[in-house]
Amino acid sequence: MSKALDALAILQEGNARFVEGTSHYDPALNAVERSRLLGGQSPIAVVLGCSDSRVPVEMVFDQGFGDLFVIRVAGNVVASSQIASVEFAAETFGVRLVVVMGHTNCGAVAATIDALKKNTQPESLGSLRSIVDRIRPAIEGLLNLNLEKDQLMEQAVRFNTRISTNSLRHGSQSLERMTEEDNLLIISAEYCLETGKVEFFDGVPTEDSKIGAYTKDDDKGSFPGSALLGKLVDRFRDT
Repeated sequence: MSKALDALAILQEGNARFVEGTSHYDPALNAVERSRLLGGQSPIAVVLGCSDSRVPVEMVFDQGFGDLFVIRVAGNVVASSQIASVEFAAETFGVRLVVVMGHTNCGAVAATIDALKKNTQPESLGSLRSIVDRIRPAIEGLLNLNLEKDQLMEQAVRFNTRISTNSLRHGSQSLERMTEEDNLLIISAEYCLETGKVEFFDGVPTEDSKIGAYTKDDDKGSFPGSALLGKLVDRFRDT
C-alpha cells in the first residue's frame, strides 16, 4: 500500500502546486525526457479521465513525460478497453494507484441528462449511444429525486465517477485479485474547472483503514442515489 499512498501524495502535492501557480515541471526538459524514456516507462499512477480538453491530466498534477499512464474517454466511462488498459499498466509497470477522475460541468454527463429528459430514442444518438448508455445508470436514479438543475449535474458527475470506479474494481478477476491481494488502490477524484483543484474520494485510505481494502460503505457513501449505487456494486460483484 505504501507505493499507492506515495503516488497519491505526489498527485496531491502536484495539484496543489498547479492550483497555486507554482508548477515545477519545465517544458524545456522535453527533449531530455524523451531521450530518457526511450528505454521504457515507469509511471507512478494510472489516471482514467474524461477527454475534455479543459482537463489536461499531466498539467493538473504537475507531472511530466512518463510519470502518468493516462486513459481518456468522454465521460470517464469504463468499457473493456479501459479495463484492459488498467490491467496492462498494473501488471506490466507495477502501478499500484488508479484514479478515476471526473470533472465539474462534464459535457458527456450533460448530454446524457438531456437525452433522458427528452426521452431521446437510442437509435437517434448514433455513436454517442455507447457513452450515454454507460452514464445512464448514474442519471436515472437521480432524476426521480427532483433535484435543482445545478445539484442534479453535481450529483450526476460524482455518481458517474463512483460507478466507473466500481466498474474497474469489479471489471475483471485480475483487477479484483490485485485490489484484494496485491495492494492495488482504485479511487475516485473530481477536478473542478473553476478552481483547478482535484478532490479525491471513494476508497481513499484513512489512518485506520485496512491496507489494500475499501468497503461497501466507501462505495455507497452518503449522497443522493447512494442506495442505487449499492445495488450496482452488488451487481458487479455477482458478475
